[in-house]
Amino acid sequence: MAPRKRGGRGISFIFCCFRNNDHPEITYRLRNDSNFALQTMEPALPMPPVEELDVMFSELVDELDLTDKHREAMFALPAEKKWQIYCSKKKDQEENKGATSWPEFYIDQLNSMAARKSLLALEKEEEEERSKTIESLKTALRTKPMRFVTRFIDLDGLSCILNFLKTMDYETSESRIHTSLIGCIKALMNNSQGRAHVLAHSESINVIAQSLSTENIKTKVAVLEILGAVCLVPGGHKKVLQAMLHYQKYASERTRFQTLINDLDKSTGRYRDEVSLKTAIMSFINAVLSQGAGVESLDFRLHLRYEFLMLGIQPVIDKLREHENSTLDRHLDFFEMLRNEDELEFAKRFELVHIDTKSATQMFELTRKRLTHSEAYPHFMSILHHCLQMPYKRSGNTVQYWLLLDRIIQQIVIQNDKGQDPDSTPLENFNIKNVVRMLVNENEVKQWKEQAEKMRKEHNELQQKLEKKERECDAKTQEKEEMMQTLNKMKEKLEKETTEHKQVKQQVADLTAQLHELSRRAVCASVPGGPSPGAPGGPFPSSMPGSLLPPLPLTLPGGAPPPPPPPLPPGGPPPPPGPPPLGIMPPPGAPVGLALKKKNIPQPTNALKSFNWSKLPENKLDRTVWTDIDDTKVFKVLDLEDLERTFSAYQRQQDFSVNSNSRQKEADAIDDTLSSKLKVKELSVIDGRRAQNCNILLSRLKLSNDEIKRAILTMDEQEDLPKDMLEQLLKFIPEKSDIDLLEEHKHELDRMAKADRFLFEMSRINHYQQRLQSLYFKKKFAERVAEVKPKVEAIRSGSEEVFRSGALKQLLEVVLAFGNYMNKGQRGNAYGFKISSLNKIADTKSSIDKNITLLHYLITIMESKYPKVLNLNEELRDIPQAAKVNMTELDKEINNLRSGLKAVETELEYQKSQPPQPGDKFVSVVSQFITVASFSFSDVEDLLAEAKDLFTKAVKHFGEEAGKIQPDEFFGIFDQFLQAVSEAKQENENMRKKKEEEERRARMEAQLKEQRERERKMRKAKENSEESGEFDDLVSALRSGEVFDKDLSKLKRNRKRISNQVTEGSRERPVTKLNF
Repeated sequence: MAPRKRGGRGISFIFCCFRNNDHPEITYRLRNDSNFALQTMEPALPMPPVEELDVMFSELVDELDLTDKHREAMFALPAEKKWQIYCSKKKDQEENKGATSWPEFYIDQLNSMAARKSLLALEKEEEEERSKTIESLKTALRTKPMRFVTRFIDLDGLSCILNFLKTMDYETSESRIHTSLIGCIKALMNNSQGRAHVLAHSESINVIAQSLSTENIKTKVAVLEILGAVCLVPGGHKKVLQAMLHYQKYASERTRFQTLINDLDKSTGRYRDEVSLKTAIMSFINAVLSQGAGVESLDFRLHLRYEFLMLGIQPVIDKLREHENSTLDRHLDFFEMLRNEDELEFAKRFELVHIDTKSATQMFELTRKRLTHSEAYPHFMSILHHCLQMPYKRSGNTVQYWLLLDRIIQQIVIQNDKGQDPDSTPLENFNIKNVVRMLVNENEVKQWKEQAEKMRKEHNELQQKLEKKERECDAKTQEKEEMMQTLNKMKEKLEKETTEHKQVKQQVADLTAQLHELSRRAVCASVPGGPSPGAPGGPFPSSMPGSLLPPLPLTLPGGAPPPPPPPLPPGGPPPPPGPPPLGIMPPPGAPVGLALKKKNIPQPTNALKSFNWSKLPENKLDRTVWTDIDDTKVFKVLDLEDLERTFSAYQRQQDFSVNSNSRQKEADAIDDTLSSKLKVKELSVIDGRRAQNCNILLSRLKLSNDEIKRAILTMDEQEDLPKDMLEQLLKFIPEKSDIDLLEEHKHELDRMAKADRFLFEMSRINHYQQRLQSLYFKKKFAERVAEVKPKVEAIRSGSEEVFRSGALKQLLEVVLAFGNYMNKGQRGNAYGFKISSLNKIADTKSSIDKNITLLHYLITIMESKYPKVLNLNEELRDIPQAAKVNMTELDKEINNLRSGLKAVETELEYQKSQPPQPGDKFVSVVSQFITVASFSFSDVEDLLAEAKDLFTKAVKHFGEEAGKIQPDEFFGIFDQFLQAVSEAKQENENMRKKKEEEERRARMEAQLKEQRERERKMRKAKENSEESGEFDDLVSALRSGEVFDKDLSKLKRNRKRISNQVTEGSRERPVTKLNF
């Protein structure tokens, strides 16, 4: 029979006091509420003398494990009260003298349960009985006298519980039995002696941590609460870290906190259990980060937090905000506030506001800047140098070097002055050679290096052969594809021309028939007796005013028939321009046929800041986009009062100057001169410097003179000559003076130096220079066309986009309305403006907020009134590429292609006239190339002509003069404006987020303050009526986040102080979650 839970007999637990690092002690106090009274009873025995009563009462108080303060309060009671308490306790002990009142009973039960591991063979009644027994033990450890706990400890009852936890099977671990066992440990730790025994046990915390592998949420929450509370106990923090490292190996995790982050991110679908688990995890994480060495050491907190951040805790925390649970939010706020406080303090070391630890570049620059001009700088450079020399492979043991280096640096950072490590670390010493020898055997490394070097050489040789074959294959494939594309295009073009030829032939036949008919009539008119000119049905005169045909001669010299008459103008003559609308006269200087009505533009009540635009003359509006724009509609949508208030001219205007710091980089040119000593017997007649450079080229080319000659004659069918080598060969064309000198010594060919012999043999090739230039042009042609085509396409597509964009048209309409409303006099009442004015919108500053410009305001209006305009970037996606195209350079590239193609054609005609030589394939290869290249080039020319026409049309569409503006300037205006719009949108978003964050923080702080006040009142009301233990109080304070209140308040004060310093001393802002 399980012992019943004892009722209140005038004594209850109270909350413990958290003072510094002292051991929390279990304390008691008497209830002093008005409704409480000690149980009145008539003692069965007469009260002994006072001295004897004090001895008996002292034994009773010793069993309750009270502190000195409360012992004094108990001894201060009257003798009658002492006797009543003593008799009440003795009566309870007499009632509970059964077997369950002794620790031996529970220890035997635990051992028998552990021996029978599986729950599968148990009946339901037996399982319930086991659960009740363990629950009874938990209650006994909480309510029995101190001698029961002491006896349980002496009989090694803790080891029995831990042994049961270690040996239980899966079904047991997921049952209530597991939760009750953890509760027994928690109850045992609820007094100082039991807690000291648990902490002193060699594997107790490790076994408790193993229970995190269960899927039972209640069990997992209980384990996390115990571990978190142990972190608050002196000496417990490091034990918890060691336990988590033990759990990493036990669960085969990559890192020791991986399970916690997974559970924090996982959704169970049960809101109450999910929030309970995630609150327990966050309270444990906060305890790990803020306790132990983390109380004083910033480096230790950064070290542990980095481990959580690498596991991705920050996005998980952002997602946890959706639960909207006040207790959970308190732990999340403490985590983020402590993180931001630490990052600000860390950045102060470098006189910065924020350090981006995700940027390797920034961290390197800070380290370099910190160590420059110090004694440590050479060692820092040595570390970097040897890091570059470290071997690295994606697979293998080389990663252990980096792991070793990481662990050494971590231990250097977190190790205190006494050589103690606050975190559990696998490195016991810094004997690098021994550690490396453990990771990888030095002899094996040496053998692997030799084998790797041998394989590397073989690999390089095979790689060179493979690259050569790949070049040949790619060249042949590319030529084949180009040939097929050209043939297809030529086929299409031929079919199109054939169709057109048939149509023209039919037209010629029709016109010839008409011509014969007209000639016959003319002959009839010249015969006497024929019908008179102008008579009905008579022939046309040879020349008639208003006639559409010229006089027709009967025959042409040589007897040829007369040519067909010119065709009639298509569509007839254009109609005359219509008169302007009645009652509306065009303004002076306006084009004929364009009537402009006077605009009804609302006038501001006060003077506004002017929008510095360039007004478009009214005589240039015809056939432009401005004829379709009506900005008067915009005034009905705009909030003119807000616009007038934002850009009023009467408020003080602040000017800002942007200081741009330009960095100049100095490049040191190193002239590497190679000196080659000529052998005594070698003959060299060309310039020494030229011969030296030629030798360097030939050594890089790695081909014999015969191979080079064969490659040139065959137009490099085997791809032996890369394009860069051909470009260098063109610099060593034999000159006439060289050829004359070499011809004089051609009988001494064997004595010639390497460079001289190369030039001599190349000079024997007919038209060597022209062949080489043709080969280089052939190899570079496809690449040059591929460079030109995207530029032409960018101009074409960019012109079409700005011409057809509806969002751009709407934007211009709104900007026109803004300008007409803000400008007065000659600068206002405009029907259009130059597009360059778009980039002047940001120059107009708001008179309310110095950081807001007219562009920011315009984007805000667009988002609310004209959301479709925000798709401007999508409609003008090709503008950035078009803005990079310079038409002059593009024309120059096209002319170079044209002249190069002409030179190759000229050389082809020359080679055709020469007798064929063995191995010479110039005519066949170049003929095929010319066919393909000519068609490709004509295609590029057609595209360029089309792009120029579209560009001219687009320029005129916006009222600009086509001949005075180039594509890079025209599209550059739109590109610059799009960039400014994107930046302004981002700045608007940042300002909006900042405002929302400030409002959210204010609400959160108010809620936290209200919640703390409410909990303080509830705690005060329940303080005298709740029976709890010291360790329970520790867990409760940790769960609610109350234990972090002091630190939270301190962080808030520091945050306000640092925010004020940042605002006054610098305009930089840390990029953090809370955005101080």
